[in-house]
Amino acid sequence: MSALLLDGVKIVEFVHMVMGPTTGLVLADLGADVVKVEPAPDGDNTRRLGGSGSGFFAMMNRNKRSLAVDLKSPDGLALVRALIAEADVVVENFRPGAMAKLGLGPDDVAALNPRAVYCSCKGFLPGPYEHRVALDEVVQMMGGLAYMTGLVGRPLRAGSSVNDIMGGMFAAIGILAALHERHRTGRGRHIQSGLFENNVLLMAQHMAQFAMTGQEAPPMSERMVAWPVYDIFDVADGQVFVGVVTDTQWRVFCEAFALPALLSDPALTTQEQRREARPRVLPLIAARLASETRAGLMARLEILGLPFAPIAKPVELFDDPHLNGSGGLLPVTLPDGRVTHLPNIPLWIDGERPALRRDLPTPGQHGAEIARELGYSEVQIADLRAKGALV
Repeated sequence: MSALLLDGVKIVEFVHMVMGPTTGLVLADLGADVVKVEPAPDGDNTRRLGGSGSGFFAMMNRNKRSLAVDLKSPDGLALVRALIAEADVVVENFRPGAMAKLGLGPDDVAALNPRAVYCSCKGFLPGPYEHRVALDEVVQMMGGLAYMTGLVGRPLRAGSSVNDIMGGMFAAIGILAALHERHRTGRGRHIQSGLFENNVLLMAQHMAQFAMTGQEAPPMSERMVAWPVYDIFDVADGQVFVGVVTDTQWRVFCEAFALPALLSDPALTTQEQRREARPRVLPLIAARLASETRAGLMARLEILGLPFAPIAKPVELFDDPHLNGSGGLLPVTLPDGRVTHLPNIPLWIDGERPALRRDLPTPGQHGAEIARELGYSEVQIADLRAKGALV
């Protein structure tokens, strides 16, 4: 992206896993200089996760510089404090009290650099739960998302780290608001973003539904759909999701797929009538679509302007023509040297998508560079390395 919206904004992050790194990712992709402070010598433990966590580091840490230091060393801590003194933002997502124990809590940073915005990515915002340990799965279970995602009596976490990612995004939004205010006041703020509270926001529509109707929302597997056709249909070679959600779309759909009996049925005149008639109407539609092919059905629906979707696996997105043709995937070099393509942030700015400016950093890759920018001499840098305070 030729115009880096956050060019000149300096961010220091003390983060791991997903939530905190997502905050830095959003800001880095928009042009901020994000320095990832990692423990020396091996770096963030997220680099070495396996299983479902093996993609966390690769996805969330492009466009950042790595500074690997020993924060328990006076020399390492002094270097980080010098970095923070010049920073616009500090982001952290460690357990409550961990940063204060290092002398890098919100009050410490405010005393060192009153202009700095301090952002804490936490499991819970201040309140009775704030000292609990939280994970995305924990807050999905206690916040209603697992109940809404699973079958009746069988709660199931959503198929992505939705709260970590969205919580990181809200942290970035809070940071940008605080930076805007700083233009007027000259002082930073302490921003906190909470996993649990984020999950509750995701459940807000179901809470509002109960407030409006007095009826609890059942899990999505048993939901009372608001539209006459909003379903997955089996076709000759797979499955396709089809939506028909307006009066106009109902007429177009019935005419295109030769269903005149549905179109002329006086009991199917209104949206509400059609929604209530789903038990008898959907089998007729399913029978009509069963002989279609995925490609053929989707091509017809696209021409007709009707909502549809293939049922895709994440691995299929690597080859998605829209993503590959619109800058939706960015090249990233994995630790073993292989190049892959991972999702860009979903923004389009004056005809451009954010670009890859920095590949994934190795642990401490930019340590000497950052130290030089802070005024350290080559002799001092060599001394820090000899002591193990800097990689």
